[in-house]
Amino acid sequence: MNAKLFGITIVMVASFLSRSRATRAAGPDTTTSTTATAKPGTAEIPATQPTSGTTEKAAIAPDQAWNFHFQNTDVVQGYPSFSAKYSGRNSLPRSGEIRETVAVDAMAGLRLWNGAEAHVDGLMWQGFGIGDTLGAEGFPSGEAYRIGTSDPNGTIARLFIRQTIGFGGDQEDVPDDQFTLAGKQDVSRITLTLGRMAASDVFDKNAYANDPTRQFMNWAFINNMGWDYPADTIGYITGLTVELNQPTWTLRYGLFETPGLQNGMDAEDAFVTWPYDISKEGPAFDGAFGMVVEYERRYSIDAHPGAVRLLAYANKANMASYARAIPILEANGVGANISGAKTYRIKYGFGLNADQEVANNVGMFTRLGWNDGQEQSWMFNDVDYTASLGVSIKGDGWHRPGDTFGFAGAVNGISNAERDFFAAGGLGILAGDGTLHYGWEKLLETYYDFQICNNAHVSLDYQFIDDPAFNRDRGPVSVFAVRIHWQF
Repeated sequence: MNAKLFGITIVMVASFLSRSRATRAAGPDTTTSTTATAKPGTAEIPATQPTSGTTEKAAIAPDQAWNFHFQNTDVVQGYPSFSAKYSGRNSLPRSGEIRETVAVDAMAGLRLWNGAEAHVDGLMWQGFGIGDTLGAEGFPSGEAYRIGTSDPNGTIARLFIRQTIGFGGDQEDVPDDQFTLAGKQDVSRITLTLGRMAASDVFDKNAYANDPTRQFMNWAFINNMGWDYPADTIGYITGLTVELNQPTWTLRYGLFETPGLQNGMDAEDAFVTWPYDISKEGPAFDGAFGMVVEYERRYSIDAHPGAVRLLAYANKANMASYARAIPILEANGVGANISGAKTYRIKYGFGLNADQEVANNVGMFTRLGWNDGQEQSWMFNDVDYTASLGVSIKGDGWHRPGDTFGFAGAVNGISNAERDFFAAGGLGILAGDGTLHYGWEKLLETYYDFQICNNAHVSLDYQFIDDPAFNRDRGPVSVFAVRIHWQF
């Protein structure tokens, strides 16, 4: 509870400072305008590059007071049967299957006072990921929630306040977006966000591989697989973030809750998710946390923009040590209760994320990730080492400017300690075949996104997964999908 009070206090102080600065800035002031480069559906106010246009603050149109957005994404995904010598509790079924998912978001924003916005996102989802969202670390659909449901479920996915404090000088245009109100902001600014959100709304952004509704669908290309990012089983969590933005760089810090159970629900989910069994909630503010720091550097090469982001994180939770859990499994068998190996531990790791436009309408991206691999992963996946590389091409060259073609590959690996844990019959968030003939998990994905009209897209997607869940005795698997997305 102290963390919440601390966060609220920061927002109140920020509001006062913002009002004071606005009062002092009387009279016209010539500034340099900048043009935003946001892609559809991103929650973060994007990095921008200066342009030559100028405006006067006295002539600026009023900031947008409120907005409303809606989006729907439907996915049909399946795979044929594949070879597998054995299967366990968390294995992808070898016989093949076809599954569907539906997700609907209704999002609204409201300007509260100078520099402050409140945003809410009501989410409804229905359906199941293939294999009940188990059996592959690079899972093939970012639209598949771990809690599958035959009947529609709903939650308040996001509910947060954002306070921006400008430092004066050059300004940039901020476009109307799903979690942004249109207006102008100082390029040099500090932004505080408090509430329920996705940690990936702020951290680990990428221009070409970040949005499963329009870009790559595999988890390995949506976020850094080496970052066990703070989230409940649906993907959202309560936290506080602080961002210091300058013309060519941004420094970000985040402090988040973590669920009381591995891959579980957060305490607040009992109040914002329907239907939900309150008996399954984890403790709130019990000494556990998720902490992350990211530095982003933006630049241009021959007028082609690019960015590099360096990320470090530390999570504290009631995790089992692999070294302590293995003897329990060896004594009691596959899937044994390993609670005796648990205590509050810190898991840490690092990530690199880069995107670069290499030619007009052609961009490349990469991510590298590493974590210590000695404790259970708690929220995202079971990966300790990861690398990905891909390309994204807009359709201007074939007279389809609204279309996008993407192709990417990734590899995922685990530590020796985690390898022995799975070989002894341990269960992770996504992996657990009962035993393990270890190999790096290898992924390829290609997609083509067709623009049907301004607000509607249809995508065809193919993925190839070799040694799923690090197991050479299973696969390879070919996964096919059709995705429909529309928004306003």
